[in-house]
Amino acid sequence: MGRFDSYSGLLTAYPYAFRQSDSLLFRSYVVVSAVVAAVVVALAVGGLLVLIGNTTGTGGGSLTLSRTFYVVLALFVFVPVVAPVLFVANRHRRERRVADRYDAALAAAGYGFVLSVYVALVASMPPEFGSGSDAVARPEPSGALAPVVEALYAVPPVASPLFVLAGALVVYGVHRRYSSE
Repeated sequence: MGRFDSYSGLLTAYPYAFRQSDSLLFRSYVVVSAVVAAVVVALAVGGLLVLIGNTTGTGGGSLTLSRTFYVVLALFVFVPVVAPVLFVANRHRRERRVADRYDAALAAAGYGFVLSVYVALVASMPPEFGSGSDAVARPEPSGALAPVVEALYAVPPVASPLFVLAGALVVYGVHRRYSSE
């Protein structure tokens, strides 16, 4: 077995899946998901560092729970972003011939998940940022997608994670559906 015939973990699964797949849609998702995953990790680590810096010297309790919440929240976004790449890499490693439909379907589901994260962020946007004289109103929707954005603004912020959950379930459902082919 050559050096590039397999992979040994998350980081090496990316180039392996990119090389093994013939689907251009999937190859583009490999690149996009690497960028999105890196941004998620950077935001989570940055937020966690700020939280730790702001709470240094205070006791545990709910602050420890807040720190854990950052990590758990990041994992709920990170895992479904990288899952299509890991599913495809694993499938190509196990089978000699993989239908391009599997790769393309997982790429489409992955893009759908990324879109669901964006939709959840829009839906959870508060009417005002900041407080007092520093408060800034959220942007007013304009253009062709204005009705969609207005509908998302109407969603209760508490329900916005349901978009992300639905996107993650679609990724898993697509994997289950096409892995039997």
